[in-house]
Amino acid sequence: MPSKPEIAYTLIRSNRKTCAIYIKNGGVEVRAPMRMPVKDIDSFVQEKRDWIQKHLSLHETLPPPKETLAFGDAVPFLGQPYTITPVPGGRAYVRGNCFCLPETLQPELIREVCIRLYKTLGQSVLRQKAADRAAAMGVHITSVSVNSAKTRWGSCSAQGRLNFSYRLLCAPDDVIDYVVVHELAHRKEMNHSPAFWSIVAAHIPDWKTKRAALKGLQGELNHLGL
Repeated sequence: MPSKPEIAYTLIRSNRKTCAIYIKNGGVEVRAPMRMPVKDIDSFVQEKRDWIQKHLSLHETLPPPKETLAFGDAVPFLGQPYTITPVPGGRAYVRGNCFCLPETLQPELIREVCIRLYKTLGQSVLRQKAADRAAAMGVHITSVSVNSAKTRWGSCSAQGRLNFSYRLLCAPDDVIDYVVVHELAHRKEMNHSPAFWSIVAAHIPDWKTKRAALKGLQGELNHLGL
């Protein structure tokens, strides 16, 4: 039986402890510890061959990213489509089901201002959700911030600092709750062990459905360039 061809990938080394694989721009990116032997990295990639090929195929079926966003386009917010609408003045805000942006805004800046608006909205939405869920779960947090992460919806440090991607604001309210609970569960279990998932399930029984929804949202956001 002929051997399977090797999978080409881009290797990025950093001060991490484990390997991770990402599908980016139709290619494979592997992030590995600084001193991990190349042969071990190759073996890791080979073990994940089926997963890689599946996600490469999915990537090929996605529509190409939009070069720019424009007035009249719709972007998701809390799971609903919001129309990018020109308004007088120099302030960006949400009203009704609209992302209201200054009518004089140059087309190449519309996406940037939308992202800025997501971050502003995220500060209040995510801080409140994190505070409410932390109280219900009996855990302590030290801060909540919104960043521009593209590959992670959220993270939690050992010190209780929560970070969420502005992209999470595009998800439905109950899916956002899942991500918040997921990160707060790390205040009790800094891993993804069965004990960790039992904590998540106690607060979000259908967490697997919520996680699947995030994967579907990823493709939509990639198309919009968000």
